[in-house]
Amino acid sequence: MTAFLDVKDLRIHFPTDDGLVRSVDGLTFSLERGKTLGIVGESGSGKSVTSLGILGLHKGGRARMSGEIWLDGEELIGASADHVRRLRGKKMAMIFQDPLSAMHPYYTVGDQIIEAYRIHHDVTKKVARKHAIDMLGRVGIPEPTSRVDDYPHQFSGGMRQRAMIAMALSCDPELLIADEPTTALDVTVQAQILDLMRDLQREFNSALIVITHDLGVVAELSDDILVMYGGKCVEYGAAETVFYDPEHPYTWGLLGSMPRLDRERTERLLPIKGSPPSLINVPPGCAFHPRCPYAERTEGRAETEVPELLKTSPGHLVRCHMAPEERRRLWESEIKPMLETT
Repeated sequence: MTAFLDVKDLRIHFPTDDGLVRSVDGLTFSLERGKTLGIVGESGSGKSVTSLGILGLHKGGRARMSGEIWLDGEELIGASADHVRRLRGKKMAMIFQDPLSAMHPYYTVGDQIIEAYRIHHDVTKKVARKHAIDMLGRVGIPEPTSRVDDYPHQFSGGMRQRAMIAMALSCDPELLIADEPTTALDVTVQAQILDLMRDLQREFNSALIVITHDLGVVAELSDDILVMYGGKCVEYGAAETVFYDPEHPYTWGLLGSMPRLDRERTERLLPIKGSPPSLINVPPGCAFHPRCPYAERTEGRAETEVPELLKTSPGHLVRCHMAPEERRRLWESEIKPMLETT
């Protein structure tokens, strides 16, 4: 079965006065219709740059892109900017991280949804306005007939996020990318937004990519999880595998720094020591080795050799110099018991 979205060895680099920023450096993944992929990692790991690359929003800029992005049988990196622009909205759409800056402050919310709809459908403004009201109602905005004429600043954060989802879904896209869809929202609104995205995905059978640093969000939505660090994938697998049998030390760190509500907290969270690497001066060897407490177990390879992304079990890929048996032993004997007490 051919994947609906197939990304192969994607590289997105930005030349700057200080050097080359390797924001995405050899990323490969695929996604089928009706499935959800969660992409997680700290700020600066390359998550949002990946999503903008898929939508062709780096075209015409300074970005150097290579590799392949196949969407429903079409290759996008080699396609013209005009062709990719025609696909945006209809074939693929994005829920941006900050709806207040992503929506135009001068135009009403309704006008912006109407414009997006009319670009891809030959309909009158009256028909498009009715569609915009219907979409606002479907995403849970009260009194959509009157709110359609409000400006973005008149909406609360949660309502703006819903309006952004309505705009993204107005043309029934087959691929939806949600970049930090619940950032800065309170927990009750977060839950409503996640439920809404899940319901709409079922209805449209769309492929969904959720980009976040919040493992709780991907646990709620994702079928598969891709963990990024330093512009590369360091672990990839089914959500259940990545949560309950992770093998990369960075994934262990993310899990240890995540609040848990399903058990009593007896100690403080376990932060990952240090800071994410500069994407201009990525550390040699394994990019995570300066922060990894197990780097000394690799006989110096972590400091000098870039580890390959290798299959450790069916559907589970890990980029680490430690042997799979040692990683599993560490997880079962040290990491898992420690996480269960925090």
